[in-house]
Amino acid sequence: MFLNLGGKIVRQKDIIAILDLETTSVSGRTREFLRKCGERGVMVDAAEDIPKSYVLCVGSDGEKVYISQLSSATLLKRLEN
Repeated sequence: MFLNLGGKIVRQKDIIAILDLETTSVSGRTREFLRKCGERGVMVDAAEDIPKSYVLCVGSDGEKVYISQLSSATLLKRLEN
């Protein structure tokens, strides 16, 4: 099965975590993690609007961090259906 992030589609089995950008980016460690992901080129912007969440994935093409305009709650509901 697949999950539509709003601008990209990922395989559900590759998803490690779906996180809310606003609440988790309060932590300095999270901001540092996201900064390093951007520097390493593993961050994929799937947001055409204001980003609300990010999805950590590990698949056959390595690790990726997808930035999504959809809320983490919306993405979790999509996974349940």
